[in-house]
Amino acid sequence: MKADIVVVGGGIVGLTTAVRLLERGASVLVVTDEALPARTSSVAAAVWYPTGVRPGRATTVRAADTYAELSRQAADGVPGVTLGPCRTYTPARAAELPWWAKAVPGLRPLRTDEATGTWTHGWAFDAPTVDMPVYLDWLVTRFLAAGGLLHHRRVNHLSQAAVWAPLVVNAAGLGAGSLCGDPTMTPVRGQLVVVANPGLRTSLRVQDHPEGYTYVHPRRTDVVLGGTFDADRWDLFPDPATAAAILARCTALEPRLAGAPVLAHPVGLRPHRPSGVRLERDPHLLPGTPVIHNYGHGGSGVTLSWGCADETARLAAT
Repeated sequence: MKADIVVVGGGIVGLTTAVRLLERGASVLVVTDEALPARTSSVAAAVWYPTGVRPGRATTVRAADTYAELSRQAADGVPGVTLGPCRTYTPARAAELPWWAKAVPGLRPLRTDEATGTWTHGWAFDAPTVDMPVYLDWLVTRFLAAGGLLHHRRVNHLSQAAVWAPLVVNAAGLGAGSLCGDPTMTPVRGQLVVVANPGLRTSLRVQDHPEGYTYVHPRRTDVVLGGTFDADRWDLFPDPATAAAILARCTALEPRLAGAPVLAHPVGLRPHRPSGVRLERDPHLLPGTPVIHNYGHGGSGVTLSWGCADETARLAAT
């Protein structure tokens, strides 16, 4: 298999990048060692919301571009993408708008009638929500229908990918660091609980909940409840006590969840990089073959995906 560009990684970042490169006229091969849809991406709660990522102007721009793209897709009826109301509750002392507020049209402080229980401050906006297994299937279908190539193979170093194309994109998520010798990449484990949807429509989140990471994200037939943010933890087995605590926090936030049947206990590993997303052209790693790195998205893979894909496509054209 030969192409103009090889993308290593078949998660949300790799697939969106591959689609954008195809749209700009390149022939593209995606190489992944995971059966698609990729595990980490497929279990994500996947509501647009910058989290677990380094703040800054570049992050805000990428998040804004992704927000705009996902909003367009929701309006166009892309499978798995919807746009719905979202509320974030904060302690009174942290009631100012978030650092990424400029990325979101119409973000505003909560009204008094939107308070719940002890949570009286925060902000509201419409947020894109993505049902990841459905959306990833759509991305793969879109990629292949546009002439993209897909190859299942394990890559242990990016030099192995250079045999397929004269330009390599490193979008391998948690594995991206080992492919290019970046020791700062670490997992941040996330455990979720998925329950049947009792009729909820509004996503709820508590910023800095004293008992742990807390959010309620309704989808069409189920609700994703979270969660955990366990740094440098690799295990993928759900912990019953953690699940019970998640259910308790989320039910206190949204009482209509009481008694909802539990459907699943997903666990995934977020690709964390302390210095933030690495998105740059690297002419030195592989002699004679330029590499574009696009990894380290933490808990914001979906939130930054299309913005980072656009930026990668511009770098590929230089």
